[in-house]
Amino acid sequence: MRVFYSFYVDAAKIALQSIFAHKLRAFLTLIGIIIGVASVVCVGASINGLNSYVTERVSKVLGVNHFMIARMAAVGHLSDEEWEAMNKRNKPLRWEDMEWLQHQCDTCTEVGAQAVTLQDLKYEGQELFGTQIQGVTANMAEIEDKTIAEGRFILTHEVERSEMVCVLGDDLKEKFFPGQDPIGKTLKVRDLPMTVVGVEEKRGSMFGNSMDNHVYIPLTTWQRMFGRRQSLQVHGKATSREQFQQAIDEAHVELRNKHKLKGNQLDDFAMIDVQEINNSVDQFTGAIAGVVTPITFISLLVGGIVVMNIMLVSVTERTFEIGLRKALGAKRSHILMQFLIESSLLAAFGGLFGLLLAAFISWLISVSTPVPMTISLGYVLLSLMASGGIGMIFGIYPAMKASKLDPIIALTKN
Repeated sequence: MRVFYSFYVDAAKIALQSIFAHKLRAFLTLIGIIIGVASVVCVGASINGLNSYVTERVSKVLGVNHFMIARMAAVGHLSDEEWEAMNKRNKPLRWEDMEWLQHQCDTCTEVGAQAVTLQDLKYEGQELFGTQIQGVTANMAEIEDKTIAEGRFILTHEVERSEMVCVLGDDLKEKFFPGQDPIGKTLKVRDLPMTVVGVEEKRGSMFGNSMDNHVYIPLTTWQRMFGRRQSLQVHGKATSREQFQQAIDEAHVELRNKHKLKGNQLDDFAMIDVQEINNSVDQFTGAIAGVVTPITFISLLVGGIVVMNIMLVSVTERTFEIGLRKALGAKRSHILMQFLIESSLLAAFGGLFGLLLAAFISWLISVSTPVPMTISLGYVLLSLMASGGIGMIFGIYPAMKASKLDPIIALTKN
């Protein structure tokens, strides 16, 4: 056992001496593997980061344990025919649908509603385009876990009385009231004066689109301004993740009962929950990984070919050494293992440098963009095992060639 261990230690030392004796050649040999490993790790980090980014942003917008019922929904893949059939079948959701679920859904802690339209807003010479005017019920702050940075959210009696009050997104505060306290100020929406009662905490952006360019007003006020015939979005919330599916199922059944749908009839509304959106993102990023990751392995393959080429050069250069070792009693298996260890170590160094390069690129992207880059242990192990494995696989032929050398012929080539 000690002899076996000593052989591998000596083989590793000789391999390291050979590598460090030709540092520049070794580095140039490893460029393909370095790029390949860095590509694999960066792809994995970007996919993990994209998942985390979207999940965090969706949770900021929709909250947790939250589901939404709308007339139409585009979550998942629908063909043009399915979309058209849904458009014909589904009915607008009304205030009565929300009230029905408030009374019938026992596992829902909150049921509310909102409606959205876009408007360009002006204030004292400043203009903000494409602002979302969101009519909401007072409990939407609890349903979507909204955080109010200044003032308060809309109150129940303000919804009941259709009062002219509003809560601003952070973009409106920065645009119209920089360095000021906006509470109590008046902002016109569709030429109607709205008193500012609160400002929502900044939520940031998603894929370059701001999530803070909006105004909340009482839903009844919104209906007076933009019409009662437009469909509402009905929102519900469960007490915990454990009861979430039960709350969705109950809301689904109760709304079917409200719409008098038979057992085999399709829904005339669409249900969405946060996890469904996250699952769609997982499928999307998984498809990207399935396509991009094999492509990045091509550079590892090229790196392996270069390693094989340089190992063949090394065998030629060390012919006399091989002949001398064989003349002193080294077996073919010893020579074979010597060169396999050397090629594997060479490729492993490439994997290590590639990992360091990937870490630097990931850090650079994380500090310069809002998308986090998360290097997972799985991708690290995959890249290192792939680089070491490629070194061993592509080192087999040079190692076999070295092990088959005739010691007498090898000694005469000094």
